[in-house]
Formats: sequence, C-alpha cells, structure tokens
Amino acid sequence: MILSQNTIDNLQKAHVVNGIQPDQYLVKYRNIFELVEYRAHLQPDEIFITYYSDSFPKTSLTYSEFKEKVFRTSNLMKAHGITQGSRISTISYNHINTVIQYFAAWSIGATVVPVNVSEEPDRIKYILQSSGTKLALVKREYYEKIEKIAHELAIDFIIHGNDGLEPAEGIKIFEDEIAKQSVVLEPDESVNQETEALIVYTSGTTGLPKGVVLTQYNLMVDADGISKWHGITKGNVMMCVLPIHHVNGTVVTIMTPMYSGAKLVLNQKFHTDTFFNRLRDENVNIVSVVPTLLQFLCHDYEKEIDDIKQVSTLPAFRHIICGAGPLTCELVSKFENIFGLKIVHGYGLSETTCYSCFIPTELSEADHRRWLNDYGFPSIGIAIGPNEMDIHDDKGQSLPEDTRGEIVIRGHNVMKYYDENTEANDKTFEFGWFRSGDEGFYKCDDEGRKYFFITGRLKELIIRGGVNIAPLEIDEVLMSLPGVKAGIAVGFDNDWYGEDVGALVELTEGTEPTEDMKQEILKGCRAKLPAYKSPKAVLFTDNIPVTSTGKYQRNKVKHLFAEFKTIQFK
Repeated sequence: MILSQNTIDNLQKAHVVNGIQPDQYLVKYRNIFELVEYRAHLQPDEIFITYYSDSFPKTSLTYSEFKEKVFRTSNLMKAHGITQGSRISTISYNHINTVIQYFAAWSIGATVVPVNVSEEPDRIKYILQSSGTKLALVKREYYEKIEKIAHELAIDFIIHGNDGLEPAEGIKIFEDEIAKQSVVLEPDESVNQETEALIVYTSGTTGLPKGVVLTQYNLMVDADGISKWHGITKGNVMMCVLPIHHVNGTVVTIMTPMYSGAKLVLNQKFHTDTFFNRLRDENVNIVSVVPTLLQFLCHDYEKEIDDIKQVSTLPAFRHIICGAGPLTCELVSKFENIFGLKIVHGYGLSETTCYSCFIPTELSEADHRRWLNDYGFPSIGIAIGPNEMDIHDDKGQSLPEDTRGEIVIRGHNVMKYYDENTEANDKTFEFGWFRSGDEGFYKCDDEGRKYFFITGRLKELIIRGGVNIAPLEIDEVLMSLPGVKAGIAVGFDNDWYGEDVGALVELTEGTEPTEDMKQEILKGCRAKLPAYKSPKAVLFTDNIPVTSTGKYQRNKVKHLFAEFKTIQFK
C-alpha cells in the first residue's frame, strides 16, 4: 500500500499522546510472546481461563497449561508455513481453542483475522481474500459453509472442536495435530511492538468492510489502559459474554486478563438464565456487555422479584463495563434501579483498538447518576491513559465545551492504518487525529476534566447490538426486489438492540402498498441477507429525501419508525 507523505505525517501525529511519541512505549513487554512467558512463569498454577460450552462440561486451564497449548499451536502453525507477517483466520463461535489460536499466532508474529460466522459466504470470501489469509482454523460446524471458498482461494484449513462429529475427509484435526508438537517455542527476535497482530474488518458506508490493522503494542497498551482504569490486577476475575471476533471481546476480556494476571471466564454465548449464577459461581469482579444485553436482562428479570434479590448476593462483583452501541439514559437508569449493579459506560472503536474512555469508577453515587442521566445522553466518560480525545469541526479545529462536532482520538492505541485502503487512510487521518465519524460534545467537571458524550453518527452505519451494518449493502438488496422503485435502509432506535434495521420503500407505479407487499419485501431481503442485517419493518413513501448531490438523507426519516422502538424483533 502506497501512502502519501502527508498521510504518513498525519499518521505519525495521530499516534502521539500528550507529547509522548509512538516509539516511547508505555508497556514493558517487547511482544506478546514475552507476556505469555512472564505470566506462565509468575502464575503457573493459577487458572487463566475457564470455558463454559453450551453443550459440554466447563473446561479450565492454568497459565502454564495454557502456555503449553499456545506454544504447541504456534509450532503447528509454523509447520504449516506460518511465520511473522503471515495472516491466519479464525472461523468459530466463542471457544477456548480460539483463544489459544489467537495467542499462538501472536507468539510467532502472525496476524489474526477473526471472521464472524454469521456473515454470508460472499463476505467471508472477501475477508479471507482481501486479508491474504494463508491458514484458517475452523470450528467443525462451519466447515461445510466455507468448503467451496477454501478450494477457490487455496487456503490451508484445520478443523477444531469436533465434539463428536465425523471429521471431513482429508482434513486435519486441530486437537490431534497439536498433540504432536513440541511445548518449546523458540522466540523470533524480530517480533516486536510494531508487529501486526489483528485485522478486524469493520463495515463502512460503502458496504465493503475495511481492514483495521492493530499491532501487538496496540493490544497491550489498550489492555494496560483498561486494567488501570478498572483496577484489574493479578487474581481478579473477568467474564466474557461477547463474541471474541469483535475487539470488545478480544481486548477487554481476553487480552486484559492476560496482561494483568487475571482470570478469564469465557462463555460460548450470552444467556440471561445463566448470567447472574455464573457471576456468583466464578466470583467475577467485572463483566463487559453491550446495551442490548442490559435490555434482555431487564426484560427477563423485571418481574422476577426473588431472582432480583439473588443478584444482590454477588460479594466479589464490582461493576459492568458497557459500550459498543447506543446506551440511553432510560436504559442505564432502569438497569441500575432494578439490579443495584453499577454500569461503567465507555466508548471506543476497532480503529482505537477498543476502549478510549470510561466514566470514572470511583465517582460518588450522586455524581455517577448525574453523568449518566442529567445531560440527555449518558456520558461516555474521560479519555484513558493511552489516548487523548477532542471535539473537532469539519476543518479539524477544536470546538469549545457544549458544542457538537466530531469525536476525534489520537494516541498509542490508534490503529496502524486501514489495510490496503489509501483513500480511507487519507480521509480518516487528514488532520493528524483519528476521525471517528461520530458526533458528540463534552462538558467539564469541577477539576476541568472533559466528560464526553456521543449524540449520533456522522457516518450512516447502523449499529445493531454492537454490530456495525452498512446500509448501502441493504439498499442494493431492496433495489433488486420486484415492485421496488427505490429503497433505503434506516437504522431506527430500538430498546432491544440500540438500533435495528428498517426499510423505507418507494414502489413502482401500479404496485400497491399492501401488507402482503411488505411481507414480500421482508421475505426477499431475508433470502439475500443474514437475519441481523435484514429489515425488520417496512414503511412505504412517495418520496425518499435526498441531498442536493443525490445522497439519501437517512437521518431525516428515522422518526418515521418510532412505533417500532419497543418491539423485540427476532
């Protein structure tokens, strides 16, 4: 990828935090291999990870056992030609093997490309091809879904977690293969802080996902910032209920426990009926969620008084980290009032590794509620140590308190760049900061600290349950349907998912706007899109508003879908 000198200079500026240059590293480890070695040496017999499958008994590994499996897996990868700079993909739901595979790749300087298994095959193919993946580690259930892609792209595959299923003919089984490998891993001295570690594909407004490239230092320094903010230290327990193909799951509740010497409780999936029991049984201190999960918990427990009383018996629990989607004052107040558990709201993006700010954990109850409830939006908090934040106008100028503009970030946790996307890099870093595309403002407290708020998105991404959805991809499907003259995807406010997907449709002349037509449109979209991307509601119109340059004005029609705000769509 060729970048202009101006963009290179702007990238350099965007990686400075409070005058500390990008190469003035804030963590002591040279690479993640050193981190794994250090933790296994310091805490060999302490549990690092406990995994709860939905179908099998829980599994636990100590730090030394985890290191052994990681290094065996690293040697397996090396046997398949994976070296520093190689890219490997993981195609799985949350699984203990996937965590092992992440650290194995990082230990030899390879880059992990996580794949969301709910994506359609064409999108998976794009990610594998665009990233240059050489080896894919696939949960057995998903091999058939991508078998054709494997042959087309000539990618080496290893299947894991067979769970009693017959292995595909000629395919190597992960568990069998690592048993043949040595537990000794020779370190690669060329792997350092700047070695690429993770490429997360995030949806863009064009519909094609952009590859966010994060380095080993990005992962470690953001984990350092998160652990310091939340007081996470050796012996603490964190629980992961979010998908680990997203940075929230990966950085907050996988990398941060390893970095701080804590224990990780990994769940295959989130379930309301096991959530609180697991917090209690595992003596969890902190769990990270998205607003959608708070809504599910409120719904399922709101009328169960006896169950709510049991929640109060969580002696080890401190607070819930919440971000990655729109949180309303109404929801945060409702949850805290029902359960009596504190929510620490925060904000970040894949492009800033994960979190960039949080509300302080040590606030008095009155101040905590004030910052979350009294300003129209819950505050996303104060910038954490690895980065700075500000509000800019469209010319890159800093704006004063209480003035809405674009949230911008610079610091050591800002991504290396977008992979093979010169245009996106030029635009995103044009003022020497990372431009988030999100609108917000800040208010200062009595100490002069800036508390930030997010009010919406300058970009038109739809964020459903913490997952980014590009509306143009849905537009294209709508436009392909019989009887549709024009159609746009609209992200409307929804109590269950933060946002959900609606469709505003203008019909061709002679086509009647009937209920049957709505159902045909919904059915047509479901045939071409995964469920989470498909519109849940259809409205008809005679005129879709556009700008003077012909761009659809989605935000002008969001209010039309207000009747669907409280509905839980499947």
